[in-house]
Amino acid sequence: MTGGTGLPPTAGVPLRLRGRVLAPDRAAVMAVVNRTPDSFYPAARAGDEDAALAAVARAVADGADLVDIGGVRAGRGAEVGVEEEIDRVLPVVRRVRAAFPDLPISVDTWRAEVAEAVTAAGADLVNDTWAGHDPALAHVAAAAGAGLVCSHTGGLPPRTDPLRPQYVPAPEPDADADPDAGAEADPLDGVLVDVLATLAAAAARAVRAGVDPGSVLVDPTHDFGKTTWHSLHLTRRTPDLVALGFPVLMALSRKDFVGESLGLPVDERLEGTLAATAVAAWLGASVFRAHDVRATRRTVEMVAVLRGDRPPVRAVRGLV
Repeated sequence: MTGGTGLPPTAGVPLRLRGRVLAPDRAAVMAVVNRTPDSFYPAARAGDEDAALAAVARAVADGADLVDIGGVRAGRGAEVGVEEEIDRVLPVVRRVRAAFPDLPISVDTWRAEVAEAVTAAGADLVNDTWAGHDPALAHVAAAAGAGLVCSHTGGLPPRTDPLRPQYVPAPEPDADADPDAGAEADPLDGVLVDVLATLAAAAARAVRAGVDPGSVLVDPTHDFGKTTWHSLHLTRRTPDLVALGFPVLMALSRKDFVGESLGLPVDERLEGTLAATAVAAWLGASVFRAHDVRATRRTVEMVAVLRGDRPPVRAVRGLV
């Protein structure tokens, strides 16, 4: 199917966790639940276990397909050691698993010790936002039969904010070698080349470690090691990410590239987030990490109907 938008839809790769395919006819929605007192979006903070469990219950009621539990702020902040991170997330994983036995659980961590503890308690996915900083993480996920998110940070270590990140521009097409090579390369394609190479290598390592290829997500990791221009470009080039052959995770929700694009603070970035979500879903992204579950779920469902991947819930206008 192609439309007149100039952006033909791209078929995404569905996410499979422990043998079960999530949301096969639309993109899946991953709800954010943070056990952190300093998350960049205050509404996502869960101060204690009860608050975290209540947040999960709300997310499920709003249509989340899986939840992502985090114990450490992604950016700079107070030091959180391994034991403290485990203390924050492990009891929540246990309680969520008991209360929602069929709900897939992801844990946002770059530490193998944390991943080992939470997968033993029933977590289904390890969301490694820091690009394999701990090389043991893939083996922990594989041993537990869990999935793994492979990310791109431009080489930055955990909890580091970018400062003027630069990527080597992609080489211009050789018109003599390829007669079809016409237009000049976009100078922003340097970040795309770096992201594709990094994610392909990380996904290959995960598969070699024993992670199910259908459970390996690739995440371009907007804002991490990137300027707003980089993040916008990667969103437009979602089909190139999909072409890697793995489910694509997009963590767009209320991020700085949305805020800087519109000149808005974090609590006013919902509409911009949903616009970026709709574009990326149309172009084949498989999973969206979201603070606003209901709005995101409705957005990806509408995109799926527009793409022709699922029928309208009700279509009687002009027929009765």
